[in-house]
Amino acid sequence: MIIKQPMTMSEKILAKSSNNPSAQSGQTVWSKVNILMTHDPCSPGVISIFKKEFGDQAKIWDKNKHIMIPDHFIFTSDKKANANVDMMREFAEEQGHKYFYDPKTNNYKGVCHIALAEEGHNRPGEVLVGTDSHTVTSGAFGTFAIGVGNTDAAFILGTGEILLRVPETIKVIFHGKIEPHIMAKDLILLLLKDLTTQGATYQTIEFSGEVINNMTVEDRMTLCNMVIEAGAKNGIIIPNRETIEYVKERSTINEFEIIEPDKSANYTKILEYDLTNIQAQIAKPHSPDNVDSIINVEGKKIDRAYIGSCTGGKTSDFLAAAQILKNRKVTIETFGVPATKQVFYDIINQQIGNKSVYEILVDAGVNMTGEASCAACCGGPIDTFGRINSSMSVISTTNRNFSGRMGDKSASIYLGSPLSVAATAINGYITNPKEFI
Repeated sequence: MIIKQPMTMSEKILAKSSNNPSAQSGQTVWSKVNILMTHDPCSPGVISIFKKEFGDQAKIWDKNKHIMIPDHFIFTSDKKANANVDMMREFAEEQGHKYFYDPKTNNYKGVCHIALAEEGHNRPGEVLVGTDSHTVTSGAFGTFAIGVGNTDAAFILGTGEILLRVPETIKVIFHGKIEPHIMAKDLILLLLKDLTTQGATYQTIEFSGEVINNMTVEDRMTLCNMVIEAGAKNGIIIPNRETIEYVKERSTINEFEIIEPDKSANYTKILEYDLTNIQAQIAKPHSPDNVDSIINVEGKKIDRAYIGSCTGGKTSDFLAAAQILKNRKVTIETFGVPATKQVFYDIINQQIGNKSVYEILVDAGVNMTGEASCAACCGGPIDTFGRINSSMSVISTTNRNFSGRMGDKSASIYLGSPLSVAATAINGYITNPKEFI
């Protein structure tokens, strides 16, 4: 008789995907991959390796499971960046791809991590692999979602499998009741302050607690998105009713399994937080774990505010910013970039009072003329919308503030929630959003 050992969420999913009765941390398994996502910075490398190893005429393992989403360096005149997308387009035609979201067509979506969710590619209990570190965002759906390099992605492209070491798991429990001026971004920054950028290296962060149970889909995405900043292999959350309904409304595959951890599962660490009196959190230059309470950095002069990215460019992020910016004006240069075209449509159609969210932002002085994409979050070519081209201080809803991350290496980047960014944009210095809520 085989006695199954208690397992965490990630262990259970990898046991299932590798056709094993159990999987324990430290074990190596061959896992089936349900979805492979590649984007424009990495697709050419993945395609080149695939053709070298499997042959110029080789067919990928499943044309319906390889999702290609250009999003990083697309709205630019840079020839090398454009060549990347051209190569993706040619490969999609060769292989008969069903899911290539081409910027030259109405099928273009926007930032890959948000588009994966919107288009129904995230499903509980599955393994999703992407060529971007923030692929971990999909863990919000109870998915084992990880980022990998080009070689691993090329192997998946040919075989549909990946060799993985099963990660250990850190359990994070959020208790209490958070105040209206606190967002998921504040929670993940608080966790990063404790874990640091290396505190969860090659480990799963499994979120739980009553705060998580009641959290919206997009807030869950924000949490899982930034676990990579602690070095984590992935972040994961048991899907709640709202999450399950979200998936069912979008996915063409309605057969999926909700995986929950065993009560006696083994965790390498358990961190518990009472969030009842938490303050807004700010990551100071030049690391996402250089986190402080906003109370200690209030008054710091800021030159530019930025709302966007897979972390802070979702519909709920712009809605939060609009709640503060309604009937007010920004006093510093402020950019807003919807993560996807769907987010853009949402903020045009969603109203606060007698104005749409989009109208409120524009009336407040936010520059919303950029196309849905990663834009300035990852720097990009010199003509990238919102890119920092000179030394300045910026507060952003994005996920990283390393030197040079948004352009100029001498810039100082502060990270905060959409509420904190909006409040700061009004005053021109770091401002506690509680002042406006």
